[in-house]
Amino acid sequence: MRDILAKYLPVNAVEPVSELIKMNGVHLKIVNERITRHGDYRRMPDGAQQITINANLNKYRFLITTIHEVAHLIAFEKYGRGIKPHGLEWKHCFRSLMLPFIRPEIFPNSLLPVIANHFRNPKASSDTDAGLSVALKSFDPENDKSYIFEIPFGSVFKIHNGKTFKKVRKKIKRYECLEVETGRIYLFQPNAEVHLIKV
Repeated sequence: MRDILAKYLPVNAVEPVSELIKMNGVHLKIVNERITRHGDYRRMPDGAQQITINANLNKYRFLITTIHEVAHLIAFEKYGRGIKPHGLEWKHCFRSLMLPFIRPEIFPNSLLPVIANHFRNPKASSDTDAGLSVALKSFDPENDKSYIFEIPFGSVFKIHNGKTFKKVRKKIKRYECLEVETGRIYLFQPNAEVHLIKV
């Protein structure tokens, strides 16, 4: 397990994450990218605990996602299956599991204050915290995607499924975008990654 994790995690996180997985009897599966999620936890019909994490995540996002999913397992075991998946019990577990990792031996100094801020009240996904999402993305390999908040109003862009949209206006924290083909309005998170179409 340590050898596999060493490919995906910051070096000083390999040992404690490996112990956490072993201690909780988790079967960890590293899978191809899924657009809708970075990872997930499920209890299998035979009672086994399984966590899947996307292989394409940078090492800091991989670490946060792994701890996020282990927190689900621990919250359900400790408080029962009736709790909300991202409720107070999960937040408490996630925060306490993550705390030992929020240090300069694991995360770069540029990320530490953003991560510390996020864990005051962790969200259901690191992607819904635009500040954290942008900070983590700076450690991804170069790509040709832009964030919605970066592109000018009136810009036309494509998303992962090939649908084309036009950025129309900001509505509180999200952006209203018009689907070109249907004329329907959709709301996008500011840190949604899109392909800008040059016209």
